[in-house]
Amino acid sequence: MSDTPDLRDIPFQTADGGSATLADYDAQVVLVVNVASKCGMTPQYEQLEQLQRAYGDRGFTVLGFPCNQFMGQEPGSIEQILDYCATTWGVTFPVLDKLKVNGKNAAPLYKALKQAEDADGKSGRVQWNFEKFVLTPDGAVHRFRPPVKPDDPAIVELIEENLPA
Repeated sequence: MSDTPDLRDIPFQTADGGSATLADYDAQVVLVVNVASKCGMTPQYEQLEQLQRAYGDRGFTVLGFPCNQFMGQEPGSIEQILDYCATTWGVTFPVLDKLKVNGKNAAPLYKALKQAEDADGKSGRVQWNFEKFVLTPDGAVHRFRPPVKPDDPAIVELIEENLPA
């Protein structure tokens, strides 16, 4: 867990070319995840959508950021990605514009998110697709590595404990 006070003010691009920030989701619990359509972990879309449906009307949202940095597992255009997510997984949560999560061209949002530590106290590079960051309304960032499924009890408890009253 780490505190990054200006994180909510960092702009990112929406799928339609607009701009947004995490402040647009202020007072909500936000699960930020880098997603990919052709990854062995792609079935995590199902659990992400289940969380969105279970908690979306209670002050929670998933934000999916497509990323093609891991073995080219998200090669499509944003239009293809949105269509795939909707038709294959029934995704209703926001899927944002493609970005880079690692390296010198990493998106500013991910440069800030990567300062957060995981359960082992490690920060730094995103390891693979479907790395998860849960942001709570108090500004804390909780990091979960790719193998941790979205419906893991630690994530679900964190969401439930931080939903707005």
